[in-house]
Amino acid sequence: MDNSNPPSALNKEILTVGVIGCGYWGPNLIRNFNALRDCRLKTICDRDERRLDHMASLYPGVTVTTEAENVFRDKEIDAVVVATPVRFHFPLAKQALLAGKHVLIEKPMASSAAECEELVALADERNLTLMIGHTFIYSEAVHKITEIVHSGDIGDLRYINSQRLNLGLFQKDINVAWDLAPHDISIILHILGESPDVVNCQGNAHVTPGIEDVTNMSLGFGGKRFATIQSSWLEPRKVRQMTIVGTRRMIVYDDLQTNEKIRVYDVRVDRPPHYDSFAEFQYSYHYGDSYIPHLEQSEPLKVQCRHFLDCIRKGTRPMTCGRRGLELVQILEASSQSLAAAGGPIYFSDEPEEAAPRQESSGALSTKPSAGPNQPSRARKMRA
Repeated sequence: MDNSNPPSALNKEILTVGVIGCGYWGPNLIRNFNALRDCRLKTICDRDERRLDHMASLYPGVTVTTEAENVFRDKEIDAVVVATPVRFHFPLAKQALLAGKHVLIEKPMASSAAECEELVALADERNLTLMIGHTFIYSEAVHKITEIVHSGDIGDLRYINSQRLNLGLFQKDINVAWDLAPHDISIILHILGESPDVVNCQGNAHVTPGIEDVTNMSLGFGGKRFATIQSSWLEPRKVRQMTIVGTRRMIVYDDLQTNEKIRVYDVRVDRPPHYDSFAEFQYSYHYGDSYIPHLEQSEPLKVQCRHFLDCIRKGTRPMTCGRRGLELVQILEASSQSLAAAGGPIYFSDEPEEAAPRQESSGALSTKPSAGPNQPSRARKMRA
């Protein structure tokens, strides 16, 4: 199947979408694309006929099929959304791109960096939009945190600590780091605006042999900054918290809160510039007020879906383009290497490849025009 000259979707008023996968996350994507006025959700695909019957009852005007080939062959479909288990991301996305479809893939982008690189190259070659579902990048909370950090309000960033914990859902083909940490990694990279220099990861498999259900990952950046990410499927409580520590202020982000997701604390610790004896040495602890920034109430997934359609129409690069997905999978691969090395460090080295700056946006939907939808960024190699 090869459609080298697909009909252009630039400036098209109504884009037609097909969704493959309606298990855990797929129904949320289906709901959002179906609700967008400038989108026609035409086809839903899944191997489970019972799930399809349920989707058909919810969306009676949408075609359902168990064969992904039917989605790829449909000339009316402009874009394909892949929301399947990770092991199917690459083959399905590749088929969609070869069929001339724009593609949105759920996180993580694929099972390996090599697969990601092939998809990015294919999308570039055919001038198709390739976007990854790093949903939190489209949330008002993460946008506000990034704005506060970049404004210098918290001073120099020292470190970020993140926890994403719950009981299950246990995966069969990926460990908990590949399942949960992509959310935190994408947020951290977005806030810092750069890639890590080194990755460490420790963990254990308690339930399924060979598949870690608890991991602790550390990302090291320049300037003595680092981020820690704790992921677990074995926690009695659901936790979604991140702390961003600066030299002047600190931010606590709790995604489970409804109205107070972000709180900024005016607290810090100052070390005396000089002292002559231990008796004179005392840290200065500053405790000030805290405040809760106002956030617009919007569903990040809806913003993400709309952004995908806008990028297709305008031919612009998504905030979470294929290169961002590749970068994240490289970090996950490094975490797996570190796990196998009992937590040993995995270092990254830069390869000079037509460097592209990370997307800087003033809003969740702001994008910068580029030569193509998947503008290349620096390639990176790992070494133990």
